[in-house]
Amino acid sequence: MSLVHISSKEQFSSLLTSSTIVVTDFYADWCGPCKAIAPMYEQLANQLSRPNQITFTKVNVDQQQDIAKAYGVTAMPTFVMFKRGRVVTTIRGADPNKLSEAIRKLATEANNMESSTGGESSDAAGSSGSSWTGASLPRGYADVTDTVTIKDLDMANRDSEKGSAKVIFDKSKPSALDNNKGKDKEPDWVESDTDEQLMLYIPFNSTLKVHSLQITSLPPKDSEGEDDDDEVPMRPKTLRLYTNRSTILGFEEAEDIDPVQSVTIEPEQWDDKTGTAKVELRFVKFQKVNSMVIFFVDGDGDGEKIRVDRIRIIGEAGQAREMGKLEKIGDEAGE
Repeated sequence: MSLVHISSKEQFSSLLTSSTIVVTDFYADWCGPCKAIAPMYEQLANQLSRPNQITFTKVNVDQQQDIAKAYGVTAMPTFVMFKRGRVVTTIRGADPNKLSEAIRKLATEANNMESSTGGESSDAAGSSGSSWTGASLPRGYADVTDTVTIKDLDMANRDSEKGSAKVIFDKSKPSALDNNKGKDKEPDWVESDTDEQLMLYIPFNSTLKVHSLQITSLPPKDSEGEDDDDEVPMRPKTLRLYTNRSTILGFEEAEDIDPVQSVTIEPEQWDDKTGTAKVELRFVKFQKVNSMVIFFVDGDGDGEKIRVDRIRIIGEAGQAREMGKLEKIGDEAGE
């Protein structure tokens, strides 16, 4: 069967992880335009579905309100298209030409990627796709780093000669893993300044359920050396995590506040190929997260600086607003 009818949020999250592209028709049984465009949508599904590559789904908004609410669906029909778990296109209304064009474009991209991807492992190794990740994703969860509000990031004790806070949320492969192609450009990593501590404030544009973090740190080998006068930075070791703060914490303030969770990254947790460690969180304590503060307390060694190249947020994205009254699109004049 080409169309997958979603019966639970867990099923939907699993598909977002297992299939490169997911196309979703948010519909209602009472919606006339939904019924009108359904045969065409089913035809596209029959023509273009590919196992683990492009999956067509239908979500009944009356039966799966949590899913509809999570993606801000308030009008029927709404078609949402995901690529590697991220929303890339949203179409509101029963516009067959616009829908067909968007789906066929995504299907072409999926076909082009087929020969160069081998599932999560190839992407985790740093393939040249649109979004680099340092590790495979846990089943049922997606990379929700796109929900970070970049303009409101804040970081304390950052070395101003290295990258700014926004570079660690960049979608690109770290230059240190890409034959140092970015070595002569602006650094795409951050380092602490006067000591090994860093404080990072991360606001989100929606309410998240955060399952885990992926921290990438790629200090140069001693033999590679930075400048002779530069100290080789360390990888982070101890993290203290705080949630739903309105601003960044001061270092003394953080010491006086109990964290939601403290984490120690052991040396064996760092992946040899990607320099990435998976930081598992106590999921029950990270259910309604609007912002997060990460306090990098110390590093793995005796140095005085730590380095962070990338951070990925793994979990489920939602929206703070209420679902409100559902409406149908397509019966009004001009639709």
